[in-house]
Amino acid sequence: MRKFLVVLDDSRECLNAMRFAAMRAANTGGGVEVLSVIPPDEFNHWIGVGEVMRAEARERIEVHFEVFAKWMRDKQGVDPELVIREGEPVPEIIAQIKADPEIGVLVLGAGTDKKGPGPLVTQLTKNAGGLPVPITIVPGDLSKEQLMAIT
Repeated sequence: MRKFLVVLDDSRECLNAMRFAAMRAANTGGGVEVLSVIPPDEFNHWIGVGEVMRAEARERIEVHFEVFAKWMRDKQGVDPELVIREGEPVPEIIAQIKADPEIGVLVLGAGTDKKGPGPLVTQLTKNAGGLPVPITIVPGDLSKEQLMAIT
């Protein structure tokens, strides 16, 4: 089964990327894999404190994921998978794509502010020619209706 890989983070544009991935998966018989990356600088504390922070970060990600997963299951009939990795986001995204041969498309949300589309879109599109899968960039200000029309 072809999976759409979508990145779960704290950005606003993440929502439209999640919606798009779920709708495309539902319409094409595919799956959704949700990847969240915990940056290493969150744990540069004493060992005990770092472990507690790591556990809290994972719990926060799982709660955030469950909100999207419930919507995907209830509204789109798609049961997403959650993958949590630790490290720098771009190398971890690439590593996940290489680790799972069922991933067929990377779905990213583009920010709408004047600063640009966001760091993931900027960094990954610079290296798009060397990626083993295509990237779909979903504009952050598309409405639900517009997303439904294009998926």
